[in-house]
Amino acid sequence: MDEKRTVKASRTLSRILRHDPGAVGVALDAAGWVEVDTLLAALGRHGRPLSRAELDHVVTTNDKRRFAYSADGRSIRASQGHTVEVDLGLPAAVPPDVLFHGTAERTLRSILAEGLRPMSRRDVHLSADAGTAVKVGSRHGRPVVLEVDAAAMARDGHGFRVSANGVWLTDAVPVAYLRRTP
Repeated sequence: MDEKRTVKASRTLSRILRHDPGAVGVALDAAGWVEVDTLLAALGRHGRPLSRAELDHVVTTNDKRRFAYSADGRSIRASQGHTVEVDLGLPAAVPPDVLFHGTAERTLRSILAEGLRPMSRRDVHLSADAGTAVKVGSRHGRPVVLEVDAAAMARDGHGFRVSANGVWLTDAVPVAYLRRTP
């Protein structure tokens, strides 16, 4: 599978498994899963044919590990980033002392006034390293990295979960726990 087709398939899967399963006529279960055979058939019916081997390639080569198979390999879901209602069933986790959030410079004023909010997503996404945060922020303009005092948030009762692909999730990050990195 060439890189261009892999990227296109990954984007299609992200849209369907995170935001709009109805676009191809599938439904996610309460935990975000859909049967692989159902998904592949729906993609084919909607002019986006994808073989199981190609799907496996997208899942295994995605640098952000956006997708995960169920233990039996019969179902697939997005690891995080949903705008549709799902419960990923992720247990509470103790975060590292510091987490990071990458954003575009143009959003900084709003964030420093209101904190980090999930916006259209279900959760605020945080990374364990500044490098990943820079990459995330770069997608939307000139990147800015914010340091999150996750240890203080946890002490103050804020909950954290970590997705299958290592993205840290929380409901919101109040301004008091944010600091712009140099």
